[in-house]
Amino acid sequence: MIYINRWKAILVIVACVLSLAYSAPNVIGKDGREWLSANMPSWLPNKTVNLGLDLRGGSHLQLQVDVDSVIRTRAEDLVNQARPDLRAEKVGYTKIMTIPGGLRLSLKAGEDINKVRRILRKIDGLLDIVVSEDNQTVEATFSEASLKQIRDQTIDQSIEIVRRRVDESGTKEPNISRQGDDRIIVQLPGVDNPEYIKKMLGQTAKLSFHLVDMGGDASGGGVRSLPLAENPGQMIPIQRKALLTGDMLVNAQPAFQQGASVVSFRLNAVGARKFCDVTRANVNRPFAIVLDNKVLSAPNINEAICGGAAIISGNFTVQETNDLSILLRAGALPAPLHVMEERTVGPSLGADSVEAGKTACLMAVLFVTIMMCSVYGLFGVFASLTLWINMAMIMAVMSVLQATLTLPGIAGIVLTIGLAVDANVLIYERMKEELRAGRSIAAALDHAYKRALTTITDSNLTSLIAALILFSFGTGPIKGFAVTMSIGVATSFFCALMLTRLMIATWLHQVKPKAIPV
Repeated sequence: MIYINRWKAILVIVACVLSLAYSAPNVIGKDGREWLSANMPSWLPNKTVNLGLDLRGGSHLQLQVDVDSVIRTRAEDLVNQARPDLRAEKVGYTKIMTIPGGLRLSLKAGEDINKVRRILRKIDGLLDIVVSEDNQTVEATFSEASLKQIRDQTIDQSIEIVRRRVDESGTKEPNISRQGDDRIIVQLPGVDNPEYIKKMLGQTAKLSFHLVDMGGDASGGGVRSLPLAENPGQMIPIQRKALLTGDMLVNAQPAFQQGASVVSFRLNAVGARKFCDVTRANVNRPFAIVLDNKVLSAPNINEAICGGAAIISGNFTVQETNDLSILLRAGALPAPLHVMEERTVGPSLGADSVEAGKTACLMAVLFVTIMMCSVYGLFGVFASLTLWINMAMIMAVMSVLQATLTLPGIAGIVLTIGLAVDANVLIYERMKEELRAGRSIAAALDHAYKRALTTITDSNLTSLIAALILFSFGTGPIKGFAVTMSIGVATSFFCALMLTRLMIATWLHQVKPKAIPV
């Protein structure tokens, strides 16, 4: 006898009701959702599926992270760290310089080679150290493991900074992901002019504070000249060593001072204490504020600034102060970004894709419904009703997860519609075999579900594995297809084995038929 426990029946009904409720905001339209938000409790379902770039329109950017510049910087840091340690150990050398991925050191005496090894291992225990046969030259380079770690950290940090900047700019529902070894994909639905975003992402935004060199000679190793942002033709000599860096900022906001647009910023506790000490020790000296190798301003330090708050002034417009505040709040990129590819999808083309996708889904459901009802009669009607609820479940799950629906994702839904009734077909055909074998109606149905369970599980599991592999190794459109297919496989499995069975069991107990209407 086909039988379903009461708690299972309640679970199936609750799942169906919730699916219809959470998928409803996708059907009622924008005006309906706004009315619900204004007039109904906030706990009611109000999330919708996010439309991807190809459906909503917007901009697609492929950015390349200049990881090599980070490796060069790490090599320079390695040299700077080694110099004082070599002096402390009284190691004589004729030259120390950077090479790709490390440094080269020319020694005066080969007897110091063990000291050099010890110093380099202390700085970085993973360095690959190669010594010449005469012990006069040492090359220390980052290992493959270190280079991979540097690359992964740079990409991950760049993605996080890009996400902060995009969020600060007010762009909603961006899709930011890694592609390959050094690429970042930025998809901005609803943005048809990416120039502003490109400008925001193109700035490294490395902020630092330096004392201006009063001697005015930039030929020394500890001094360099940088252009003044207000007057690019004017160069200002500054001390190379930064006294403060932008990573000590905790907030930055646009403000006004004496009618001029400025950026007000606040430092963390360590930065505030250091800023206080620096300004107290350098009263009446100019202090350069440097952003991406340009001096924004070089005001005089009139008194010690110990509150942790200060301003950045210059000939800024209101928009420039707002943009600079966003950059400083989001943080500096670890490496420059270069735009490798740019595409723009118009909203009209996206709307056409949405309509075409709706038509494809409706036609698929309609033809599958006609086929099932024609072949299996009343049981085909049960399978068709399950199919419509399955569609609602897919949209409900995607809405709750805030998944992004793309054009290939619609193709995944259409494919799921065809696969969704596959389990019902297996069960119904098995049921026919059991009836021909002489079993009663209830026994035939019970055995059909039990015998078909293994086949249905194997079929859905293999489809799910394929979808997960596509999601893991695919990019962009492939991921969108994999997401909808994975959700569709899970909901189809639930509907075929639970919902359709509940319908048939209810009909069987209520009607008590003498024959199966197939």
